[in-house]
Amino acid sequence: METHSNTNPITIDEIIAQTDQGIEAFLDSRSLTENLADAMRYAVLGGGKRLRPVLAWRAAEACGSLGRCSTPAGVSVELIHAFSLVHDDLPAMDDDDLRRGRPTLHIHAGEAMAILAGDAMLTLAFEAIMDPDAQVADSARPVLLGELCAGTRAMIVGQVHDTLGGMPEELSEEEKLRLIHRNKTGALIRAACRMGAICAGADEAQLAGVTEFSEAIGLQFQVVDDLLDAEGDAQLVGKATGKDIEAGKLTYPSVLGVAGSRRVAAELHDRARAAAEGLGADGSGLVGLLESLTTRQH
Repeated sequence: METHSNTNPITIDEIIAQTDQGIEAFLDSRSLTENLADAMRYAVLGGGKRLRPVLAWRAAEACGSLGRCSTPAGVSVELIHAFSLVHDDLPAMDDDDLRRGRPTLHIHAGEAMAILAGDAMLTLAFEAIMDPDAQVADSARPVLLGELCAGTRAMIVGQVHDTLGGMPEELSEEEKLRLIHRNKTGALIRAACRMGAICAGADEAQLAGVTEFSEAIGLQFQVVDDLLDAEGDAQLVGKATGKDIEAGKLTYPSVLGVAGSRRVAAELHDRARAAAEGLGADGSGLVGLLESLTTRQH
């Protein structure tokens, strides 16, 4: 396993560029109809923060390896994320017309194509790990698949809770919020971080530290998202704001208020930072990413 140096580390923009190249190369290698391939590229390559591939990359670095070893994991997780957004935007779900400042896929290409493109991205995400051309150790492939399966399953459970309910009635509203978002948002973030660490050959202590970081930042990301939905500028956010509260969904500001939500975000920030710093100098990339996510405006 190649090790990395903290001297002149690769930037987030460079990680995003390498991830996009990996996604394009992988999609080009698949047998797809042109209209399906175009729809998938529109969905997965049409902007976005690439948070999950970046987390996988930084987690690999935090475990002492070159971040590029995580590229197959980053490609697979980003395909899952894109699939979830396409289906989340559908009329039967959140019925959104705007995503990342552009028409959502079902507006752009039609509802049937959006459903099928989402199905294809879900399937191809698992192929990305098993692709013989992917630079992944054979012994790591089943472990990575297990992480991806667990993260995807939990994400869908969280979406069901958020959209259709079914949560235990005895839970408080704050407990229900945590249950929703530990699954809907946090599970795939956790999977991305752990997959990056696994690609790097992390030991038990490193994997535990990365996991602690991922669980804290996964919830913090959602709290900040809820604050942006409540207070953010739709032009900066890239999608309509205020819709969750209007729809009567549980959000951190609706349950805890803005001040309470900010307090929770700060507590989660401190927990994530302590975990990243516990990984030593190699965890500096995770610390920097945490700070940028804490102050984001979109």
